[in-house]
Amino acid sequence: MEQWCCDSHDVDVLRELAERKAAIANDPLNLERRRLWYALDAGEAERPMVLAESWVAFEKLPASELRCSEEWARDVERGLRLELFQFDEIKDDHVVEPVFQCNWRVQCSDYGVEVKTDWAQRVSGNVSSRRWEAPIKDISRDFHQLRPRTFSVDREYTFAWKAHLEKVFDGILPVRIRGGFWWSAGLTGTAITLIGLENYMLYMCTDPEGLHRVMAFLRNDMLAYIDWLEKEELLSLNNENDYIGSGSMGYTRALPQPDWRTGDPVRTKDMWVLAESQESVGVSPQMLEEFVYPYYRSIVERFGRCYYGCCEPVHQCWHVIKNLPNLKRLSISPWCDEAFMAAQLGREYVFSRKCHPTRISTPQFDEGEIRNELRYTLEVAKGCNVELIMKDVHTLCGEPWRMGRWVEIAREEIERAA
Repeated sequence: MEQWCCDSHDVDVLRELAERKAAIANDPLNLERRRLWYALDAGEAERPMVLAESWVAFEKLPASELRCSEEWARDVERGLRLELFQFDEIKDDHVVEPVFQCNWRVQCSDYGVEVKTDWAQRVSGNVSSRRWEAPIKDISRDFHQLRPRTFSVDREYTFAWKAHLEKVFDGILPVRIRGGFWWSAGLTGTAITLIGLENYMLYMCTDPEGLHRVMAFLRNDMLAYIDWLEKEELLSLNNENDYIGSGSMGYTRALPQPDWRTGDPVRTKDMWVLAESQESVGVSPQMLEEFVYPYYRSIVERFGRCYYGCCEPVHQCWHVIKNLPNLKRLSISPWCDEAFMAAQLGREYVFSRKCHPTRISTPQFDEGEIRNELRYTLEVAKGCNVELIMKDVHTLCGEPWRMGRWVEIAREEIERAA
């Protein structure tokens, strides 16, 4: 069992930050933002909500400026400082809850095959390109190599870590086990990792039965993972300031289900799920309907609410997507027909607008272009429940103030449109 050295100075630093977090959680501005999120989800939005991923702006805090010395404490410190930075500097509609969260230590095996990946050297920003060698080069020949994943949970470690945190934050913040085990329940990204992007496209024509076989394998594996998490009682609610979908917040009064009681094991039907298929953006709606959505439906129908999409333009396949069960929020990416989707969504869904990240990540920070984009969205979606999200920003050209300025401009344009 791993032990965590409790340096008294580190504990003092963390408790000081925790006290600030507890104060923010009870700030009237924070409480008002929470109320507005519930209104948005209920279809009664009082104004568009504004979110910005702050981690890229937060990189202005180098490791040398962290005050803790122990590695575990530095990780906790960075997380707390990011929350405070979000509230104090970014000033978007993220909500702070008066708790500290940790998650179960769960491990998953691979699929029985090795995916060799090479990463390019990072020149700027926070990501780099990659190439990989897909292990399944011919489905009929290589499929037998695939193995369903196996799963395990280290309860002893999880409870020890939680108890350690409870000592650190005693009297300031309660500690709860809460968190997710995947970002997306979408399957196409994994399929492409295993068989390659080009083959994924070609197999729809040259080996449709083989591709169906791969998609069915991945669907069954995901369902097995979900069943295991539910049986082991490892699932937790994600109906508060939890990251759901592709950038949104989980606040809803529709979850958990009415028959759930505090202390009961959480079921998938008490939770949000994200489904997306960004990698198949160049595939026809007919092929998506055949090779993607039947497999997604089997997963999505297990959950209480669904957020669909990320970077793909959902208008092209809306006639299929709209049939997914428990659908509530749609990602309206920079490549989406906003006017069409606004007419389709109305007040029944949340219009989750992903503003174009290049507006703030290229060398020229053009406020006029930013305002034009926001004004168009606010005009065409004025009858919708709107959230404006700035995400997928991997560089701010050394000017971290840009993220907070985008939030200011968004609020100015919301007020102007009102």
